[in-house]
Amino acid sequence: MNDQPAKKSNKGKFISFEGGEGGGKSTQLKLLAIALQESDIDVLETREPGGSPDAELIRTLLVEGETDRWDAQTETLLHYAARRDHLNKVILPALNKGQWVLTDRYADSTMAYQGYGHGVSKKAIHGFYQFIAGNKQPDLTIILDLPAAEGLARADMRANEKAIKIQQKEDRYERMGLEFHSRLRDGFLDIARKNKKRCMVIDATKSIEEIQTNVRKLVFKRFRLAADE
Repeated sequence: MNDQPAKKSNKGKFISFEGGEGGGKSTQLKLLAIALQESDIDVLETREPGGSPDAELIRTLLVEGETDRWDAQTETLLHYAARRDHLNKVILPALNKGQWVLTDRYADSTMAYQGYGHGVSKKAIHGFYQFIAGNKQPDLTIILDLPAAEGLARADMRANEKAIKIQQKEDRYERMGLEFHSRLRDGFLDIARKNKKRCMVIDATKSIEEIQTNVRKLVFKRFRLAADE
């Protein structure tokens, strides 16, 4: 048996970052991308909803406007329309070329937000995923977990610091209230419990540096990359 770590894999890996608002997904994704690139891995960074030009148009419909702009079923359909385009035009072509794809949110967010948060049938959401993606799943899902109230406070602070309250800010989901976001957190943790091989939960209450250390150790160990030292 060969226990030597692989420096580089020719097969693309698919890693999703999940969790509630304010957990630092975008920051941790970018830091992981840098670490992987330093290990000579070709990385594509993307996000949902969005990630492809047409999916970004749908993103605007979902993340801006009044909280009651759509009912839960319509939201679910919009997310899956965007995801289908993103998957076909960005994710699968990149993986087929051997790139590693890191996405800020993917299908678990739909299950958490529309399923656990809004009460859409989980069976229906799973069926939509099978319809647009078959059995294709991320190789690893990293769930950044922190209490809902802390996450919302962080998200609001970030928005104020970046002064993005010019016209319409991408805060439609953030404005849905603490009770909704508490259901999201419970949903993500339940998803992790039900998908133990794919999902790993990381404590997002720690510092950016501590979280990134844990993310890097997890990824490098999972995919048997050269020691990150």
